[in-house]
Amino acid sequence: MILAGFSLADPLSPLMAFSASAPGIPANSRGPDSHATIAPMSTSAAETAFLTDIVRTFRNYEALGRRALAQVPADSDLHALLDPASNSIAITVKHVAGNLRSRFRDFLTTDGEKPDRDRDSEFEMPVMMSREEVLEAWKAGWATALESIEALTVHDLHRTIYIRGEAFLVIEALLRSATHVAYHVGQIVCLARHFAGPQWTSLSIPKGQSAAYAAGDFKAKGLAGP
Repeated sequence: MILAGFSLADPLSPLMAFSASAPGIPANSRGPDSHATIAPMSTSAAETAFLTDIVRTFRNYEALGRRALAQVPADSDLHALLDPASNSIAITVKHVAGNLRSRFRDFLTTDGEKPDRDRDSEFEMPVMMSREEVLEAWKAGWATALESIEALTVHDLHRTIYIRGEAFLVIEALLRSATHVAYHVGQIVCLARHFAGPQWTSLSIPKGQSAAYAAGDFKAKGLAGP
């Protein structure tokens, strides 16, 4: 079945879409008044662009979380609960780290839900982690993920991996993981901002300063740029 030029039978067909930032696109087809640009891109070029962007995405969210953690005023704030059913910053970090280690260790060759992972324990904190332990868990989880993601090639995007026995194309698994970490990084940022109060330094465009950022620089600075 074909819809809008894409094959619904081919999950990779969106990578043959068109990008104003891709090589070979005429300069006069881009500009601030253009809402969409249509120009052909080879599959390999689109896949290469995707790999570059997914690495940038993961690095952006790691940086957002790390910079938010740095602004949490007191070590006790890392473990504070807004209500009995909520998760603390430390618990959220513990979960994200455990998830990334499980998903991306031997990413292409083993199931993403590793036998040694105890997911439920990620939401428990019988002994409070120190700030150093929280930051080390964050660093280790993301290091595992980025090492695997940065090693991928365009050919790997067509490979199939498994998570809890369910088959996913590599591109599907990457997008699934990106949305998962974005969800939890948002929680960390929200809590960190709450505890920092008026001392908080914005990790994106500050309120009332949008005009100063009229020129796009996302690819140069990312979400966590100054």
